Amino acid sequence: MEAVVIHPKNKEQLAVIKAFAKALKMDFETKAAESPYSSAYVKRILDADKSAKKGNVTRINDAKDIWADIL
Repeated sequence: MEAVVIHPKNKEQLAVIKAFAKALKMDFETKAAESPYSSAYVKRILDADKSAKKGNVTRINDAKDIWADIL
């Protein structure tokens, strides 16, 4: 028999699909969506965000002379 893959857009749609399958006594399984990013990459981004919130940033005053502010 064929399998149907459904991608609900929110929790409400997921709940309705589960209730529908249960009402028809259908077997189903759920699987959490996997992140396309590695955990090390996510950690680096979150650490950089925390650092920026603490003020550890480089401000660019003149976009025409960007290298003067960076170097």
